[in-house]
Amino acid sequence: MEITHDLYIGDCEDELKRIHDNSVDLIFTSPPYADQRKKTYGGIHPDDYVEWFLPKTEQMLRVLKPTGTFVLNIKEKVVNGERSTYVMELILAMRKQGWLWTEEFIWHKKNCYPGKWPNRFRDAWERLLQFNKHRKFNMYQEEVLVPMGEWAKTRLKNLSKTDQTRDESKVGSGFGKNISNWLTRDKAYPTNVLHLATECNNKNHSATFPEGLPEWFIKLFTQVGDTVLDPFMGSGTTNIVANRMLRNSIGIEIVQEYYQMVKSQISPVQFSLFESKKELVLNSLPIYLTSGPLSQACRGKNGYVKLSQTHS
Repeated sequence: MEITHDLYIGDCEDELKRIHDNSVDLIFTSPPYADQRKKTYGGIHPDDYVEWFLPKTEQMLRVLKPTGTFVLNIKEKVVNGERSTYVMELILAMRKQGWLWTEEFIWHKKNCYPGKWPNRFRDAWERLLQFNKHRKFNMYQEEVLVPMGEWAKTRLKNLSKTDQTRDESKVGSGFGKNISNWLTRDKAYPTNVLHLATECNNKNHSATFPEGLPEWFIKLFTQVGDTVLDPFMGSGTTNIVANRMLRNSIGIEIVQEYYQMVKSQISPVQFSLFESKKELVLNSLPIYLTSGPLSQACRGKNGYVKLSQTHS
């Protein structure tokens, strides 16, 4: 199995055209928000944001596999004392473009910056919008299970008769629950709210999200050997995490400084060699290209891991 990491320098609207149709399993990205990051990305006015973004999502729709997922981290800003509507307008425009708006996740920023405003409170969350091409897509829910929690010790201790049978919803929704099914379980499915602290100072980038954010979605929507794309790569958090998790990755960045920074960081990595159902993990071995003793030793029935050439 070959794991590659392709980095492109340029505008993602153009660079995406170099990527094959239906070749990406997960797109995870956080583009410049409207009227923000003007010094590095120029800033896009909220009234122009949808028109600016749609040509890019058109290319993303083309490169994403039918079973793939697009997760968009974005948040509307306050303009003249009220929230801008450009995110909602973008969602509607993307649906017309052919996307399905499947789900919305919330990133709760546990260490959000304190402050006081006359007509609102500090922002402590951001959106993570999930889009798909089809209703059936790859999703590995068991990879993100969470501990049941302390509530289970008391709630499951004394079950009523209703708890021991399927209790149908009283509103006629067709949903129901059987509490007794959880008696022997120590983990449950998570909610759509993720509680993670922000990161900035250690990444030399003004809009860095924590590694745990792409990691959670990479676990949920991909497997080892799948391909993850970040068309607004920035400090390369998505690509670095994908690298560590043995996913192929593609990163596109328009700012030369960030591109060079990521290019220098994606280097040594763990990699796995598979023999039938047994997984062999070799720790702390460097990524290599396609020559030398290690290449000859690993090439063959077990495959190999390499870092591909970057593109400019």
